Amino acid sequence: MNSQAIAGAVPDQSIDVTAEICPMTFVHVRLALDRLPAAAKLAVLLRGDEARRNVPRTAIEQGHQLLSREDHSDGTTLLVIQKKG
Repeated sequence: MNSQAIAGAVPDQSIDVTAEICPMTFVHVRLALDRLPAAAKLAVLLRGDEARRNVPRTAIEQGHQLLSREDHSDGTTLLVIQKKG
């Protein structure tokens, strides 16, 4: 995954969870967010309708901010999440 500017948000770290299924997609996202400092940005590449719905919703419920979402023609989605704080 490329860490260049994504919709104006340069991520501090990126993870690819396209091989995972829910609920493991968010488990990996949460672990990555836990390792980042407050206000850091995490780029997440995921696949599937369930992950596309649940990862952003759960991140927001936990107080993080969804900065951008890009749905790609190959069925993947790229999210940039800013850690709370």
